Amino acid sequence: MHTLPPCFGIIPARYDSTRFPGKPLVDILGKPMFVRVYERARACPLFEQVALATDDARILDAAKAWKVPALMTSREHVSGTDRVLEAARLLGAGPDAVVVNIQGDEPLLEPEMLGELLAPFAGPQGAAVQATTLASPLDRAEAASPDRVKVVLDASGRALYFSRALIPFDRDGKGCGVGPLLHIGLYALRMVTLERFAALPPGLLEQTEHLEQLRLLENAIPLHVAITRHCCHGVDRPEDVAHIVKILLEQEK
Repeated sequence: MHTLPPCFGIIPARYDSTRFPGKPLVDILGKPMFVRVYERARACPLFEQVALATDDARILDAAKAWKVPALMTSREHVSGTDRVLEAARLLGAGPDAVVVNIQGDEPLLEPEMLGELLAPFAGPQGAAVQATTLASPLDRAEAASPDRVKVVLDASGRALYFSRALIPFDRDGKGCGVGPLLHIGLYALRMVTLERFAALPPGLLEQTEHLEQLRLLENAIPLHVAITRHCCHGVDRPEDVAHIVKILLEQEK
């Protein structure tokens, strides 16, 4: 087994969300959403550090009040990846360290998913792994939705392509063969790979599908996909909060 390198979890928390301004601060059963994400991330024992990366003093002040480690980053970043990179540099992540981009709008994140994401770096081929992400089996009825990002894999479990379209397409309609896989937007990248990724311009496929992860594939950077049994419950709009609260209350019974 390859030894797992130092791992850093970073939660990007931008204030000016188009669909939900101030989203990281939304109250979920008495705690800001970013606190719930942080607590779940910290429950994974594989991290050296977990920190919030924000661009807003209101979020930074709330993080201090809740004793959540937080870093102020530039307001000029165009993506969460750029914010994560700045935070990783501030934390002193070395070139071989693994940096995990933990979505700040996933208050029901299962800590086990982070372990599944990091496991390939400690596997037999761990020294060669540059980047990982997650996927889970997807019901065919949901797979046609462009809001559900699908991924197809090669025989080694690396991503061949991501799309908002239905892939693979079941031409014969028999429901046999390879079923659709839902991409889950958690990423772990070696620091040297994160640096390279952020320096690359957006590719044509990325711009067409509006999927940032395609930049890796367009530049021949292998992306290992671990399959998880867990699902995600993200908060995209204010109306999603009630759904999250309902699930939390059920979990606490």
